[in-house]
Amino acid sequence: MSKPRPGCKRGAGLLAICLASGCGMREAPSEAQGPQQPPATVSVETIKAMPLEVSDVFPGRVAPLRIAEIRPQVGGIVKRRLFEQGAEVRAGQPLFALNAAPFKAEASMAWAALQRAEAALSRAQVQVARMAPLAQAEAVSQQAYDDAVSQRNQAAADVAQAKATYERRKLDISFATVDAPISGRVDQALQTEGALVSANDAAPMARIVQIDQVYVDLRQPAGSLDLVRRKLATQGGVSRAAAGVPVTVLQGNGEPLAVTGRALFSGMSVDAGTGDVLLRVLVDNPRRVLLPGMFVQARVPLAHYDSALTVPQQAIVRNGGRPAVWTVSSAGQARRVPVTLGELVDRRYRVATGLKAGDRVVLRGAEKLTEGASVMATSADSSSLAATSVEADSPALAPVPTEAATRAR
Repeated sequence: MSKPRPGCKRGAGLLAICLASGCGMREAPSEAQGPQQPPATVSVETIKAMPLEVSDVFPGRVAPLRIAEIRPQVGGIVKRRLFEQGAEVRAGQPLFALNAAPFKAEASMAWAALQRAEAALSRAQVQVARMAPLAQAEAVSQQAYDDAVSQRNQAAADVAQAKATYERRKLDISFATVDAPISGRVDQALQTEGALVSANDAAPMARIVQIDQVYVDLRQPAGSLDLVRRKLATQGGVSRAAAGVPVTVLQGNGEPLAVTGRALFSGMSVDAGTGDVLLRVLVDNPRRVLLPGMFVQARVPLAHYDSALTVPQQAIVRNGGRPAVWTVSSAGQARRVPVTLGELVDRRYRVATGLKAGDRVVLRGAEKLTEGASVMATSADSSSLAATSVEADSPALAPVPTEAATRAR
């Protein structure tokens, strides 16, 4: 037999080493395997159905309920001012006294003319009564009798005219005292004693504004007009003017004023420059805290939901502009749920469709989730979350502007 060659021995040794190392490589992964990664920890909020009032804040300007310019109906010299400037006056209260002597003299002349006309009428009536039997007996001509009747009728017309003139002169005497046409607060006097005034003067003698109730004319975007009209239409049982939509007038710091207001109507045209529509609000103003010309803000309710589901703004995630939320099932698995969003109120979106009461919505940790992944859910207090939202801006959602959105802008 021939002896094995040395090269064969070396090849067999290398093959044994390779086989040994290959077995070691197959066993290495099993030795390197450790415990599985723990599930992601997320903060969740269990949503509940609650009543929701959607409102918005609009700027406005105060206008008086009534305003009257005090003007004389006759000309004359102002003798006295009969009111305190800035005081409250009632309808019919005397404000100015003009010199009435000329009007009294004219009334006396009119009275004398009336007496003369009545005397002429009496004489004409006696003449007709005397000629009537003579005309029947043909003792006088028919022409003479007809003339007597005509003179009687003319005298009666003169009496009526004289009475009218006398009544007009008496009115001039009463017009010498200028009365308040409405109740309200009288402004400063624009004419003083001794001034000559007439009915054709360009400037009034004073102005009266009624401010126990005032109008607040709000400017609202045309987009929210349908909501306000729908709210007005739901005020059943009484007329709109009597009930209306309740409106809260706000101070400069945002606190509500101690006044009550109600919306009366919305304008019929849209401002071409601003795109706004007028909304007139009637406000009770017993303490006169609102003055004409003031700029104010008012909170107008736009919608009410008896049972609404809301989620914090930061819970919304978007994919291609479509809103969705991450939820955690009872089995502890993450699910991405598309939703339809409504109004934004106090940094919370109303969810129209996609969720139900009792669902757990992820508020924190959504960036670590995948569909069906196991998660560990912890309860989160939404009031302690950051004010900024993790969602990106997208034109796909255009919620109705509300009070919170207005403040954000």
